[in-house]
Amino acid sequence: MRTDGAELVAAVRRGDAEAVTALLEAGAAPDTPTEDGLPVLCLAIAAYDAAVAEALVEGGADPDRTLPDGATPLTRAVAGGSPAMAAAVLGHDPRRLPDAERARLLTLAREWYERCARDELRDRADASRPTGARGSRVMDGEYTHVWQVTLDAPAALMDSTGPTDSAGLMDSTGPTDSTGLTDLTGPTDPTGPTADSTALTGATGSAGLTVREGHGAILTDLEWAFRVLTPVEELVARATRRRDSDHVDWVAARRVLAERRSRETWAAVTAYRHSPDAERRRFVLDLLLHLLVSPPTWRNSYEKETADLLVAWATDGDDDPGVLAEVLLVLNETEHPRLKAVGLRHAGHPDPRVRAQVPDLVRSWDTPPPPLDADARAVLAALAADEDGGVRARAGRALIVAHEGSPDFADVIVGLLGDPVADVRASVAEGVAHSADRTPAIADALVALLDEDLFDTRLNAAFGLLLRDDPRTADAIARVGPPPHPVYVHDHRLSGIWRWEWDHREESGAAGRGRGRSRPTEKADGVDGPTAAPGTR
Repeated sequence: MRTDGAELVAAVRRGDAEAVTALLEAGAAPDTPTEDGLPVLCLAIAAYDAAVAEALVEGGADPDRTLPDGATPLTRAVAGGSPAMAAAVLGHDPRRLPDAERARLLTLAREWYERCARDELRDRADASRPTGARGSRVMDGEYTHVWQVTLDAPAALMDSTGPTDSAGLMDSTGPTDSTGLTDLTGPTDPTGPTADSTALTGATGSAGLTVREGHGAILTDLEWAFRVLTPVEELVARATRRRDSDHVDWVAARRVLAERRSRETWAAVTAYRHSPDAERRRFVLDLLLHLLVSPPTWRNSYEKETADLLVAWATDGDDDPGVLAEVLLVLNETEHPRLKAVGLRHAGHPDPRVRAQVPDLVRSWDTPPPPLDADARAVLAALAADEDGGVRARAGRALIVAHEGSPDFADVIVGLLGDPVADVRASVAEGVAHSADRTPAIADALVALLDEDLFDTRLNAAFGLLLRDDPRTADAIARVGPPPHPVYVHDHRLSGIWRWEWDHREESGAAGRGRGRSRPTEKADGVDGPTAAPGTR
């Protein structure tokens, strides 16, 4: 049965992708027009609702149809600056596009990328009248973010009622990060984007015009989709332009370079190890880490080359201690035989970020771990007494893994469980709770943590006692208190506690008696529900 187009428009307006899919399957026209005569896909694009746009395109909406202004829904998505939206509207078959249309999209994305979005928005409103602009950091996709720029009260639509700050974009909370809102690579293109981009994604009116500054990622994604082999140096420049590893431009460049496994690409990327720009060296490390933790591929993995490169880099050092710390962090993802030697080399580094990486390098990752040699024992003991709390915590976690029951190690761990810094106590308690160590002094130290302010610390202390079958477990559970957030309903430690309570119900006389606790449920308001047996919900 064919549905009323008004239902589809309403579903798009409220951002209900599932309803959109259902209506399309029931016969709704995928290119149903809205009040302005444009297809409903343009409404989703203007709202930056990538899930709805994807549902429409997969349901038959035409992303390539020519609109009254000469644009297409796809060019609107590209101009809007959201990589998630551009990908949703492009769809799974970019090969459908003729060469001329591919060139048009690449030109459009590049021109937006090379020109400051604020300036372009002001030009399209009315360059002769001042207008205010503001920027905010928004998520674009599940894990990445981008700057969203809005031109308030465009002069082309309404008169300015007073002076505005034309010097830069301002967030509601204060000045924005100018590196996220301006072109750092050089002067802007005076000609501006082509006429193809005049149909801006954002809505007009009192809310102003809006664009996201993810055009670098869109350009990278389009080039890869159209099988354009972008020079490595250009991809690295795009990635590091915003100096933000969570920005869409960084992530898109990393994703494409991770797919390119040729020797030429590998050599060009790793050559940036010697770049004078620390941000570009960080990008190389991020890419290497991505390659190491990604699932194996039949193509060149460069695992050995990566490990050798990182050892050489760590041995030579780096002018930036933060970069050197990242080198050691990524190196620890390898199985290079010189891991411990590298760690020992940097145990006395003046920067705590570097020292904090040493414990995981000098300890063994084998199960069960072999006994530590004298050098590793001495270094871990020294780092456990470091002036920096983060270093002490990392050393303590390593000692817990390597602890073979010796009194000296036990004394160090007990000392860290009583550390003056709460975060150190919390970190070490988490490691101790899951360890096989059964030293009585450590169990006593866990009991002392049951009065901590941090819920996680109390939870780890009680769970650690439970795993040790300590006679103080029931009292410890009673002192944990209710979870502060419903998300804990999925926590394995709480699940273990609920199982313990269930198993001991008959012994105690009734479930939860005298404990002042209840089992939380997955309620939106976070209210705890009654205790129930595991597996009954």
